[in-house]
Amino acid sequence: MGHDADVVSADGSARALSYRNIVLGSLTVLVGLGGLIAGLSTQLIVISVIGFVVMLGGVVFAVTPSRRTTAVPSAAPRAAKHPQASFMDRMNDRWDRRQGH
Repeated sequence: MGHDADVVSADGSARALSYRNIVLGSLTVLVGLGGLIAGLSTQLIVISVIGFVVMLGGVVFAVTPSRRTTAVPSAAPRAAKHPQASFMDRMNDRWDRRQGH
């Protein structure tokens, strides 16, 4: 029988928002907004629609989680020196010992 902590723990498939994606997505939104405003001011609907699509793409790119999480550089050497179970794994083991499993 599994524990709730087993479901919550990251098994390598966890995804997190990337600072790089947020910055690039925000810049893309600004470029799209510029295109939207330029299209409206020149009354060219095609440019406005393209600007809107670029804005939408920038928002989607900004909020899309990255495929892999990057470790904090200072934590990587420490993990290599002392391989040990994660905090949640240790808590699960302690719980199992208390319950007599």
